[in-house]
This record gives sequence, structure tokens and C-alpha cells, in this order.
Amino acid sequence: MPGLLRGMARTAVVAGTATAVSGRVQRRQAERYAGRDQQIYANQAQGWEQGAQSAPPPQAAPEPDPIEQLTKLGELHASGVLTDEEFAAQKAKILG
Repeated sequence: MPGLLRGMARTAVVAGTATAVSGRVQRRQAERYAGRDQQIYANQAQGWEQGAQSAPPPQAAPEPDPIEQLTKLGELHASGVLTDEEFAAQKAKILG
């Protein structure tokens, strides 16, 4: 039995030491890369801000061509979709 206890104690010491060393290595790497990660995030944020500032302002939709609108309106009237009153009202709206 003493040999068994001694073997178990040795295994426990080795496992504990390995765990402590592994934890220390992980903390050291985390500290080392934390500064690099912060720099990367700062660069990304700066890039987003520059992208937002350099983006062209949104342009308004071009004015529809009144001739084209009247042509479509005439086709709708000729096909019977619009009544004479509706056609006249829309035509007046287009022509101003």
C-alpha cells in the first residue's frame, strides 16, 4: 500500500504543477496579446469612422421625365384602367 500512496501523491504533484504552469502560461500570453488586440480594435474603429466620414452623401432620386409619365398615363387611359376624370387629374398633377 505505501507504494500505491506514494505513486498517487507523485501523480497529484505532477498534475498540480502542470496545471499551475499551464495557467501561468495562459495568463502571460493573454497579457501579451491584450495590447495587440486593443490596437487592432482601435484601428478598426478608426477605419469605421473614416469610412463613415468619407462616404458620399446620399443623392436624391432623379426627377421623373414628365413626357415618359404622360406616355404611361396615356397608355393606362387607352387600355381603360383610368377613367377620363382620373386621367385628367393625374395629367394636371404631372404638368404642375
